[in-house]
Amino acid sequence: MTAMSGKAKIRGAKPFPKGRQVEPEAASEVRNTIGAGPLRRDMLIEYLHALQDRYGCLSHGHLAALAHEMKLAMAEVFEVATFYAHFDVVADADGHPGLTVRVCDSLSCALADSDNLLKTLKQYAGNGVRVVRAPCMGRCEQAPVAAVGHNHLGGATVETVTAAVEAGATEEPAPGIIGLDAYQADGGYAKLRACLDGSLAVDAVLDALDQSDLRGLGGAGFPTGRKWRFVRQEPGPRLMAVNGDEGEPGTFKDRHYLETDPHRFIEGTLIGAWAVEADEVYIYIRDEYPAIRHMLARELDAARAAGLVIPAVYIRRGAGAYICGEESAMLESIEGKRGLPRHKPPFPSQVGLFGRPTLINNIETLYWVPTILDNGADWFAGQGRRGRKGLHSFSVSGRVKEPGVKLAPAGITVQELIDEHCGGMADGHAFKGYLPGGASGGILPASMADLPLDFGTLEEHGCLLGSAAIVVLSDQDDAKAVARNLMHFFADESCGQCTPCRVGTEKALALMDAPAWDTDLLEELSAVMADASICGLGQAAANPLLSAIKRFPEDVQ
Repeated sequence: MTAMSGKAKIRGAKPFPKGRQVEPEAASEVRNTIGAGPLRRDMLIEYLHALQDRYGCLSHGHLAALAHEMKLAMAEVFEVATFYAHFDVVADADGHPGLTVRVCDSLSCALADSDNLLKTLKQYAGNGVRVVRAPCMGRCEQAPVAAVGHNHLGGATVETVTAAVEAGATEEPAPGIIGLDAYQADGGYAKLRACLDGSLAVDAVLDALDQSDLRGLGGAGFPTGRKWRFVRQEPGPRLMAVNGDEGEPGTFKDRHYLETDPHRFIEGTLIGAWAVEADEVYIYIRDEYPAIRHMLARELDAARAAGLVIPAVYIRRGAGAYICGEESAMLESIEGKRGLPRHKPPFPSQVGLFGRPTLINNIETLYWVPTILDNGADWFAGQGRRGRKGLHSFSVSGRVKEPGVKLAPAGITVQELIDEHCGGMADGHAFKGYLPGGASGGILPASMADLPLDFGTLEEHGCLLGSAAIVVLSDQDDAKAVARNLMHFFADESCGQCTPCRVGTEKALALMDAPAWDTDLLEELSAVMADASICGLGQAAANPLLSAIKRFPEDVQ
């Protein structure tokens, strides 16, 4: 397996000189890459991306020059560059292979035998290529998934990955979307125009969101209308941040909607910015969605040309950190820092991005706003089953015939979801259990397949709906191995800020590697993590472990 680099020749990329003096050649390369204008502290991650995109890695020489240009301590630049998994920091760039192939080893891909794919591909590494494991890439319905540079391959095989490397296919093709003209021809942006011309009042919009019972679909489930009201009541100026960092293993619904109907999301975003009078909007897109990021930039330009984008809208690029799906860690990342969760209170609605009151919404939440305003609050609220309200976009992967995003009523059961939307179980597999809410949502057995799937229905069973990521397990899967895979993910993705999570996930993983689990000690450790961790990662990391102990004793024992 050989690589066609296509990269700029790397110069000035030597180990730190004594005293870390800035090499003139490296300084010139940094300026030529990021531009000659005034540099902004919050753009540090964007500058690091620009350097890595051009040179294939981040050399010590370039980091030292960047720190000098930004008037930052070298330690501040270095800690950001080394925090994110997608930045390759090297002392001497001449020794960097040039092209990285990543193979997903999160649960859905692991069920599709990505481990063997990784082992086999590593035999072909060399000649300018390195092969590494990677966490969830948000394409679980296409498992196993590999990425050649920025080109993600679903249903990856040794042959397709090797062919992509040989062809130099390191960038993804653009998704086929409903463009601006088609969206407007079908009535799109009518509600935004009504907001802007005063024919639709803010209170009417907020009332519709309240009555529809639209809730945050990124995982927290907080009522959307109430959140918008909280931000509006804070003194301005205000900002808006959109969370597009869906890194929860098993989740890919936001990707689906952005790849198909992005202007519905853009309209919902602009209505939200109008409602809270946000001066600026920051859309944070995970680095695993490169084609979407480029497409969004293009479609936002088209919307601006049509006179639709009123506030300043910026796209910010993640860099491979699951923790940045936590809202305050995302704000830190947008500000160009490490993605460390903030202590609360104050909440982002009070003190958010750059210290200003900030409205934060998930992509799918905003996607539904114009549809609810078009069809009425009663339409959306009336979609549920078993007394529940609304719709959920279930990301379904694992042992089903037809994985994918399944739009279904809130309150549907997983058995109904499998039978009505997924074509049943995959051939040769019998239903054994399921993850109702991705990696942090716990695991339930098939005997509990009749539980309504919605916010507030699973907590009493030690589980969460979260972002509605359903991973279906079969009789060929071991719940003990599943729990270990998920704990490995959490240990790898812990930001390290707080001891209960940083040490707890690693200790739990070590205990789970033992031939026989010390369940008493694992349960005690889980309680400490849940009670003392700063954010939801550490608080929920033990949910799959505890579920395996309680619900699948035959596997654990």
